[in-house]
Amino acid sequence: MVEASRLHRDGTSTQKLHYRKEEIRTTLQELLLYLIFLINLCILTFGMVNPHMYYFNKVMSSLFLDTSVPGEERTNFKSIRSITDFWKFMEGPLLEGLYWDSWYNNQKLYNLKNSSRIYYENILLGVPRVRQLKVRNNTCMVYSSFRSLMSECYGKYTSENEDLADFGIKSGTEWKYSTPSTNSPWHWGFVGVYQNGGYIFTLSKSKSETKNKFVDLRLNSWITRGTRVIFIDFSLYNANVNLFCIIRLVAEFPATGGVLTSWQFYSLKLLRYVSYSDYFIASCEIIFCIFLVVFTTQEFKKVKESKFAYFTSIWNWLELLLLLLCFVTVFFYAYCNLQNFLLLGQLLKSTEKYSDFYFLASWHIYYNNIVAITIFFAWIKIFKFISFNKTMSQLSSTLSRCIKDIVGFAIMFFIIFFAYAQLGFLVFGSQVDDFSTFQNAIFAQFRIVLGDFNFAGIQQASWILGPIYFITFIFFVFFVLLNMFLAIINDTYSEVKADYAIGKRPDFELGKMIQMTYHNALEKLKLKKTQKEDKKISKGNGHLVEQTRREGFDENEIRRPEQRKKSREKLEEKCYSSDIQNDDQPVTQQEFRELFLYAVELEKELQCISLKLNRVMGKFSALQY
Repeated sequence: MVEASRLHRDGTSTQKLHYRKEEIRTTLQELLLYLIFLINLCILTFGMVNPHMYYFNKVMSSLFLDTSVPGEERTNFKSIRSITDFWKFMEGPLLEGLYWDSWYNNQKLYNLKNSSRIYYENILLGVPRVRQLKVRNNTCMVYSSFRSLMSECYGKYTSENEDLADFGIKSGTEWKYSTPSTNSPWHWGFVGVYQNGGYIFTLSKSKSETKNKFVDLRLNSWITRGTRVIFIDFSLYNANVNLFCIIRLVAEFPATGGVLTSWQFYSLKLLRYVSYSDYFIASCEIIFCIFLVVFTTQEFKKVKESKFAYFTSIWNWLELLLLLLCFVTVFFYAYCNLQNFLLLGQLLKSTEKYSDFYFLASWHIYYNNIVAITIFFAWIKIFKFISFNKTMSQLSSTLSRCIKDIVGFAIMFFIIFFAYAQLGFLVFGSQVDDFSTFQNAIFAQFRIVLGDFNFAGIQQASWILGPIYFITFIFFVFFVLLNMFLAIINDTYSEVKADYAIGKRPDFELGKMIQMTYHNALEKLKLKKTQKEDKKISKGNGHLVEQTRREGFDENEIRRPEQRKKSREKLEEKCYSSDIQNDDQPVTQQEFRELFLYAVELEKELQCISLKLNRVMGKFSALQY
C-alpha cells in the first residue's frame, strides 16, 4: 500500500500499476504450473530407469566378456586378436555361458522345456543366432608391381562389395546368403557400417549339438579371408526385476587382418505395466499429455496475440523447442508400445527359433535418448523465471552484450583450434590412439585444455614435432585465447554491474516478491513483529544518538550522514519507481536537479575524505621521521 501511494504521488496511473500487478501474478502462476509439470516429468523419467539395469548389464558383461578360455587366462572376448582365438571363445566361454541346465551341485533344478537359465535367474529367450557378412574377391585395386604376388584381393566392407554367393559345402543357411528379413537398424562398427542379412545359423537347445556345430564350422573354414564381421545375438529375461537384456557381441575382421571386438548390452523394461507403481507412472503419463495440450494452447494464443514479435524472444524459441521435443517423445512412446504389442507376443511364442529383440531395443534406446534431451531443456527453462532475479538478470545482460565479441573471438579460436587438430591428426594419427581420426584429435585437444593428455605418446610419435605441438598449443590456446575469452566476459560483466549500481534493475525481482509474501504471511500469523512494532524499536535507537552527542561528536557530523543516506534512498527509490512506470519515460527537471545536488554532495564528501587522508598520511610520515 505504501508503494502504491508513492507511485500515485509520482504520477503513475492506477491502470499501469494494476497491469504490473497482473503481470507479476501471471508470472507466478506460470511458475507454479511449470514446477508441477517439471515434477511430473521427473517422476516419469526416473520411473523409466530401474537401478537393476546397470547391475544386469554388469553381470552379463562379466560373464561373456571377462570369462577366460580354459587353460589360457589371458584369452577372453575382449582380448581376441585372431581367428584361432575367436573359435576358442566360441567353443569355450560362450558355450559355457549360454547353457545352464543344472544347479551348481549338478542337480536338476528347472524343468522348463529344456530352456537355459543363465545364472539360474535369467531365461534365455529362443535360441542365439550367429551371423557373418563377407566381401567378394577382387574388390580392391592392386598396384601393377604386386599383381604377380597377389592373386586375391578382399577390400573393406561396403554394400557394393558384399558377397552374396553361396560358399563352402553350400548346404544350410550358414553357407547360403539370406536376405535381410527384419527392420533392425544397421550396425555402426569400428571400421564399417553393416546391414542386416548375411550367412546365418541358429544354435540348438542342446549344448552338445551346438558344440558339434561349432567344430563342424571351424573344420570347414566357415570364416574365410572375405569375412568382415560376425554378430552373436541373443536375449534374456529376468522375471525378478522384470527386465529384458538384449546382447550383441561383434567381432570385426578388417582388411588389415586381425580381429576387433565390440559389444552392446541393453537392459530394457518392455513389459511396462505390471506392478502398482507402474500404474502410478501411467497416471503421470496421462497428466503429462494434459500439460502438453495446455502448454500448446497457451503458445498458440501468444503467437496469435504477439504475431511476429513472439519470435524475437529467446525464451519463446526455447518454449517451442521444448514442445517439439515433447511431441516427439509422445510419438516415440506410442510407436514403441505399438511395436511391443505387435511383436512381443510373437517373439515369446517361438522358443525354438531366434527372437530378434534388437529391433525393439534400438527403438527403446532412441526413446530414452529423446526423453533425456527433453528433461534437460525442461530444466533449462527454469532460467526463464529465475531471470527476474537481479543476479540472473545481470548474467543474461552480460551474455547479450558480449555476444558479438564472443562470436568474433570464437571464429579466431576455432581457426587456430582446427589448425592444431589437423596438425595433430596428420603427425600423430598413425601411432597415437587419441589422434587416430580427425574427430578424436578434436576431442583430444579439448582434453588437453582440461589437463588430460598423453604427452609420452605424442613425444614417442615425433620427438621433435611432438613437444613443439604441445608447448605452442598450450601457450596460444590455453594461456592466450582462453584468457582473452574470460577477459571479454569479465569486462562486460563489470559494465553491467556498474549500470545496475546506478539504479537499473529488473521490473520486479522474483526473490523479493516471494520474500515479501513470506513476511506478510508471518505477520498475519503473528509470528513476526509488524512495521509499527519496528518503529517503536527504532525510537529506542534514538538514545544511542543522544549518547553519541554526549561523547563529544559535532551535531553536523552526526546529521550529515543521515541526510546523505535519506537523499540517496530517495533518489534510488525514484529511479526504481520510474523504471517500473516506463523505461522510455524522459527524465524530469526535478529528477535532474536532485541528481545534480546528489553529485555535488558526493563530490564534497570525496574532497573531505581526501583532506582527512592527506592529514593522516602527514601525521604518519612525521611519526616515521
